[in-house]
Amino acid sequence: MSELTTVVKERRSAMKFKPEVKITEQELNEMFGLVKYAPSAFNLQHARYVVVRDEAVKAQLHEAAGKQYKVLTASAVIMVLGNQDAYHDVGPIHEGLLNLGVMSKQEYDATVEMVEGFYEERGETFKRDEAIRNASLSAMQFMLIAKDKGWDTCPMIGFDANAVSTLLNIPESHIPVMMITIGKEDTSSQRPRGYRKPVGEFVSYDAF
Repeated sequence: MSELTTVVKERRSAMKFKPEVKITEQELNEMFGLVKYAPSAFNLQHARYVVVRDEAVKAQLHEAAGKQYKVLTASAVIMVLGNQDAYHDVGPIHEGLLNLGVMSKQEYDATVEMVEGFYEERGETFKRDEAIRNASLSAMQFMLIAKDKGWDTCPMIGFDANAVSTLLNIPESHIPVMMITIGKEDTSSQRPRGYRKPVGEFVSYDAF
């Protein structure tokens, strides 16, 4: 098997972590340095991450997540946010191409106008959906990278988004998409992997 195939097959949601294991900012930043290559619409990079390693803050997240044990035992708890206003960054994001001469001023202006108009015309629901879609793509990439680096993760939606937003000072423009716990899995009570459907049950070609 290729290394990617191995990572994909071995990644699983960890329900319990070894609480004594610490993760450094350097280790996390190495992962995020690869996460930034995840795809995003118009390269707007909607995803924003808030990493919590402080035990006191983690304890409050534990409360906001229905006292799920994995939040307490994780080496870090990571909130994945989606920026609904990411389209406003289209100008700064494309300035590099403009300055390098890869994009003309006319192309740059047209791109900024097109992207901003694209989001404005489709309204608030679309902006929210886009924030969630693109942040989710980034989050999946993070979990695969983490596994490749020897870390275990678990994506979570079981938390009070309002409480988390207040605790972490998350602005209204950013949606808490999911919580990811990361650490070294405690496999002492690990269950066998759950049933996976055969390809024929979830894939069809040319029509549903």
